[in-house]
Amino acid sequence: MARFAYLSTRRCQISDQKARARRRVVRCILLAAAFLVILPARSAYAFPNPAPVALGASGEFTVLAGSTVTNTGATVVSADAGIGGNLGVSPGSAVTGFPPGVVTPPGSIHAGDATADTAQTAAGAAYTDAAGRTPDVVFTPVHDLVGQTFTAGVYNDPSSLAISGNVTLDGEGNPDAVFLFQAGSTLGTSSSSQVLLTNGAQACNVFWAVGSSATLGADSAFSGTILAQTSATVGDSASIEGRVLAGSGAVTLSNDAVNTPACAPVSGVGTAPLLGGAALAVTSTALVVGAGLVVVRRRKAHISPRLTQTNW
Repeated sequence: MARFAYLSTRRCQISDQKARARRRVVRCILLAAAFLVILPARSAYAFPNPAPVALGASGEFTVLAGSTVTNTGATVVSADAGIGGNLGVSPGSAVTGFPPGVVTPPGSIHAGDATADTAQTAAGAAYTDAAGRTPDVVFTPVHDLVGQTFTAGVYNDPSSLAISGNVTLDGEGNPDAVFLFQAGSTLGTSSSSQVLLTNGAQACNVFWAVGSSATLGADSAFSGTILAQTSATVGDSASIEGRVLAGSGAVTLSNDAVNTPACAPVSGVGTAPLLGGAALAVTSTALVVGAGLVVVRRRKAHISPRLTQTNW
């Protein structure tokens, strides 16, 4: 009778231990679910990080045109320390509206000189490189980027790209993340639209290869280097962190702020994983649930010897 009572008690103890182990697993799973809920929204895109576009001598220019640069109002052309910040035109030589526009030293104006000519040659090579990259995504014509989040990669529209509101470029913690957008014909942004950089993305690593002309809306905030084969028009009171480089045509400015930023030091962060943020979520869940399974195994290992002792 005493043995029966002992065995019944042990069964209850073991059952209670198993129940506690199951509750631990449930808590781990709930913790993993809560972790996934608070993860920030990730881009639907995740590709290997492309190489940056080599700008060569054109990288010393913040504004470069083929035929003429025209300005209305108090436009400021500038660059971070160590970046040229020049304004130039070649093969044309007409620069109007400076002053009242200002090119901040050490940047200077190069109108139809050898420096501007060399920069134009380099800009042409940079466009050829950028436009010739194999795209990771090809959009249907005409694609509006508004409301979307993009990670590093090459994005192409064989016709035109538009930005009618805000678009986000997510560096995913990698300051070397490169974003390349290819527009077969035109690039157009609406008034007050924004290109937002998050999680380490840098304007120096954003490139827009435009087959003909780029037009930025008034009061818009733009990021990246525009490589337009023909011309570029920047709307009134727009701001650009990057460059406006046009091939054969004009660059038109109006009360704008165009600044070329320096890149932060190379981070050494490797190519982004193919699954991007999804991989992070899956890995995190696996770690948390795995920890719960370890707890269960340890509880079982702790319970098993007692089972042997009671001859079960």
